Amino acid sequence: METDSRQSTGPDAGAFPGFDDLKKLIEKFQLPSLDIDVFIDWQRRDMEALTEANRQASEGIKALVERRNEILRETLAEWQAAVKDATSAEAMSKRAEVAKQGMQKAITNFRELSEMEAQARNNAWKVVQERMQENMANLQKLLQPK
Repeated sequence: METDSRQSTGPDAGAFPGFDDLKKLIEKFQLPSLDIDVFIDWQRRDMEALTEANRQASEGIKALVERRNEILRETLAEWQAAVKDATSAEAMSKRAEVAKQGMQKAITNFRELSEMEAQARNNAWKVVQERMQENMANLQKLLQPK
């Protein structure tokens, strides 16, 4: 059963565990010129960015595994068909052609899987990079004299 742990401590401060405690700690030390709600929101958005990066990476890996399994099934079916016809004299030359095509297909499949892996990694890194840029902009604003 889910419970809504959000309180009136700022924008979604309770959405991630520990933000309420962090806010109480900051309030206890009464840090000057620190907008607690802005700080908590900043931390929440960091966690959201990490969550999204993790989701992107997870989806990419899932797609990669599914495609790899599909390739393996196709390859096994092709090998079974080639072995089934291996008794005739014509089959020997056919096997050589099938082997050549199989090698070319394996190279193509490896390239496809490598590109899928790189895309998944890039998607996840992009989320983190964007959040880091937002953090730098926010930090510059926070450090400007008022």
